[in-house]
Amino acid sequence: MRISNILLMVIFPTTALAEWETNMPRGVTPTSEVAYDLHMLIFYITVVIGILVFSAMLYSIIYHRKSLGHEPAKFHESTKVEIIWTVIPFIILVGMAIPATKALIMMEDTRDSEITVKVTGYQWMWQYEYLEDDVSFFSKIDNESNVARRLGSNVDVKKVKNYLRNVDNAVVLPTNTKVRILLTANDVIHAWWVPELGGKKDAIPGFVNELWVDIKEPGTYRGQCAELCGKDHGFMPIVVHAVSKPEYYKWVGIQKTNKVAKNK
Repeated sequence: MRISNILLMVIFPTTALAEWETNMPRGVTPTSEVAYDLHMLIFYITVVIGILVFSAMLYSIIYHRKSLGHEPAKFHESTKVEIIWTVIPFIILVGMAIPATKALIMMEDTRDSEITVKVTGYQWMWQYEYLEDDVSFFSKIDNESNVARRLGSNVDVKKVKNYLRNVDNAVVLPTNTKVRILLTANDVIHAWWVPELGGKKDAIPGFVNELWVDIKEPGTYRGQCAELCGKDHGFMPIVVHAVSKPEYYKWVGIQKTNKVAKNK
């Protein structure tokens, strides 16, 4: 590690952590934000507990050591102490369980969604079906990355834009719209995961899982299959383009026009 990086960590620890991306992303959906806030709440609770416990340990080790003449306390049991160390952890756990339960209930509530997208995992690609608009397409790793990943391709992958994280057909979703996503699979278990959108759900053959997203910021968000699904598991990226509602409906119209033209 370079000396400059070490100094950066000492002087600006928050900046260093952000550069290293050691924390989970806050995300751009209500579910990802509540997951991040809950994560940080539990983190700070554990930090406080850790500081108190280790401070007590260090104080006892330093000031109650045998070399200072201290003798160990002799007692068999204490009902008061046992009640205290039972009640306090119970209160802490309940305090953590309440916001966690609220977050889980909110994450599972797919009611009042405006758009439903069915996602089907295949070895090794995704199929997206917009149920209200009768739009369907497959999405797989883009050709440039697919060629570069092969042994003997002699392609410098550093020069391939978004290597292994790009697709031929991206998912397009509108911003500020509750979108219900149904997940299933055609062959083996897959998992649809885009970190900035929050949540990760398995796509299981013969079973339908669901999650929802409400993207607040336009942009491109990348993810991948997060369940080991075979030899090309690492080459199953996900790309979501979040656009405004007018742009989204314009895109839907283009897809329908292209579908009609292909059927002629």
